[in-house]
Amino acid sequence: MTAKTRPRDEISAALRRAWHEAHVAPLWESPTAHKPGPAGARGHVWRWERLRPLIAGALAVQSPAAVERRVLSLVDPSADASSHAPIARTIAAAIQILLPGEAARPHRHSMNALRFVLEGQGAATVVDGKKCAMAEGDLILTPAWCWHEHVHEGSGPVIWLDVLDVPLHDYLGTSVFEPGPPRDVPPQPADGAFAGANLVPDLGEAAFPHSPVFRYPWPAARAAVAAAPRAPDGARRVRYANPLSGGASMQLLDSCLVELDADRPTVPVRSTSSAVCAVVEGAGTSRIGDDEIAWGPKDIFILPHGNWISHRARGAAARLFMVTDREVFRRLGLLREELAPTDGDQATP
Repeated sequence: MTAKTRPRDEISAALRRAWHEAHVAPLWESPTAHKPGPAGARGHVWRWERLRPLIAGALAVQSPAAVERRVLSLVDPSADASSHAPIARTIAAAIQILLPGEAARPHRHSMNALRFVLEGQGAATVVDGKKCAMAEGDLILTPAWCWHEHVHEGSGPVIWLDVLDVPLHDYLGTSVFEPGPPRDVPPQPADGAFAGANLVPDLGEAAFPHSPVFRYPWPAARAAVAAAPRAPDGARRVRYANPLSGGASMQLLDSCLVELDADRPTVPVRSTSSAVCAVVEGAGTSRIGDDEIAWGPKDIFILPHGNWISHRARGAAARLFMVTDREVFRRLGLLREELAPTDGDQATP
């Protein structure tokens, strides 16, 4: 019998010990070698009715001055909460809170981040010197290496959803953090320069790897999605785009606003990418693989990769904010998206 066909129990203990000491292992004994990866994780919803009291508790426990940012991380429901395991392979999500008169110190980092406002108004995020007002439904970008800080000069708490590509950078070893004060801040064109539809300024050779617009106000996004044509899955969808390229607003995070017609299920879609969703308006259900979750205003839920996913608004139209890691997979040539065949009960474009 040759070494290639020798059974596991005939490999000598001395040889196994030598492999172990050299930090090598026989691939032919691996239980995962040459097999498909695991199926997509299960969906999960963080209900606002449960989150909001916990947020109130956080206000009494910590201040931004003590902890840099007052943040409650959303963690993988299949993991121990103390592990702080992120909710997706490349995406971390959290809830951040700021009270009137508070400020969160400036810093910058290699990770991309965005803020989607869930409650309140009167706060602002300053991004590379540009002050971006924050009101419910607004999207604020803080792209990689942009200086940013938060200030609140209004009344009442302002609460927003944070989404970052931290897990990807942690895996790649590219996570870098730099505290303020801001320095070497690049000049930024005014948002008014991009106010004309289909018209953008000639910025010469200036390179913007991300959108030069940092604030996407809710009224404009809501009007745009209402006017959008149906996508192949039956929903209406608009992208928060970089106006200079028409592509994703940041290099590794892609965001969109989705409008669902009342009681009209979307055609199931499956993707190699994952998404985090925040319910802006309405209520409904999402089928994620074999599971169905119900959601309502301000609920947050995860759409893990590898699952057939469809959505249905209940009683009235609904709008969902979604942020995905599809740009990561597109750039790597690994993005795969499938639309299920339709039947009489599903939406048609």
